[in-house]
Amino acid sequence: MPIEIERKFLVATDDWRAAVEHSEPMAQGYLVGAQALRDGSARASVRARLAGEQAWLNIKAATPGIARAEFEYAIPAGDAQALLETLCDGVLQKTRHHVRVDGVLFEVDEFEGENRDLVVAEVELPAVDAPFPRPPWLGREVSSLVRYYNVNLIAHPYRQWSPAERAAEDAAC
Repeated sequence: MPIEIERKFLVATDDWRAAVEHSEPMAQGYLVGAQALRDGSARASVRARLAGEQAWLNIKAATPGIARAEFEYAIPAGDAQALLETLCDGVLQKTRHHVRVDGVLFEVDEFEGENRDLVVAEVELPAVDAPFPRPPWLGREVSSLVRYYNVNLIAHPYRQWSPAERAAEDAAC
């Protein structure tokens, strides 16, 4: 079973921008209702993602943490567009920037719409305890905070978080 090991961080500064290798706009939505994922009745998230002319269907275990079972399959872009338009409870828009630091790829996501002002960097690792570079622009880790999971950002966007919610997140780190 394929396992994704991913660490997620807030971005502290814009210094990463100088090292961007490639950027692509993305749209993604969830076929399993966000409520089912939040209330624990779903065992997996099922996501459609569209980036230009490339698209994927992704199935990921609905468990918190940095290591989860994940299956990803390429699908026709037209199919992904149809899924996003007709079967998803909402669509998340973002631009993904590819930034390499000491040979390690960081994917920096700049969110749009009701999630604008949120910038998150993710790094996929070969093992849970694998070392990776910590560039100065990398902020606090939010890997275990489900509020930052994309499925939750659709249901409760970043710009709608109250000051108390943001403070609670800060205290949890």
